[in-house]
Amino acid sequence: MPSLKDLRNRISSVKSTKKITSAMKMVAAAKLKKAQDNAIEARPYTERMKSIIESLKNNLLTEFPTPSLISGTGKNDTTLLIVCSADRGLCGGFNSSVIKYSKKVAKEITKNGDKVSFMFIGKKAGNVMKREFKNDTLDIFSEVANPTIDFNLVQKIRDKLIQYFNENYFDRCFLIYTKFKSAISQEVVKTQIIPLKTESDNSNGKLSYDFEPSEEEILKEIVPNNIATQIFTGLLESLASEHGARMTAMDNATRNANDKIDDLTMFYNRSRQAVITKELIEIISGAEAI
Repeated sequence: MPSLKDLRNRISSVKSTKKITSAMKMVAAAKLKKAQDNAIEARPYTERMKSIIESLKNNLLTEFPTPSLISGTGKNDTTLLIVCSADRGLCGGFNSSVIKYSKKVAKEITKNGDKVSFMFIGKKAGNVMKREFKNDTLDIFSEVANPTIDFNLVQKIRDKLIQYFNENYFDRCFLIYTKFKSAISQEVVKTQIIPLKTESDNSNGKLSYDFEPSEEEILKEIVPNNIATQIFTGLLESLASEHGARMTAMDNATRNANDKIDDLTMFYNRSRQAVITKELIEIISGAEAI
């Protein structure tokens, strides 16, 4: 049985932990609102840009060759997975869900005999998965969202991605991130960003458009911007999901700390009462012996 001093020290330790988790919960809650608004506001712009590119692709005249970033290399031998995770922990199952999903996707790709490569945005997934996929890791980017997501840094990641594509490091690319639904609900999803996956093909009943400049020139300019926008939006979704997961995890940790303090306090009081009773019995027994 632990001594009363040990119990007091443990109660004090749990109370200190409770202060930390409570403070982290409030900080995450304060950051969540802004991150949630940014993620939701970015969705219409991203979807509209993707729709414009799809329209351009569907109305592209046959004499203009489609840029390789849209049409791809014509094969799927090597797939690059861009995995978005957090740089810090203490956010429940947020990072582990991303890692588990990424490994599942990688196994599905390699099961068919194809190769897989990784680019990590966030240290947590990178530090864990590079042990298993060390030779397949192209880059790890950290502190992208510290304190906010910088679009200029995202453009550098985009440029590096296009460089790898032009050097034939991969044939297609998927972005894996956590889509924000609510503070207690997030979903890990993947989206194909190279080559652009067309959701619908209206080639049978397409209208004829005249473009100035040509479709090819427009696509060469807008496709790289679309890739950066897709990555930027994925990071916004991931950041909002991280804050939501951390707020929920720290709230649960604070509740658990309260329950633990109550249990330890009750055990301490009972132990203290037992010690007092024992001392009284010893005093009474000594007095009777005299």
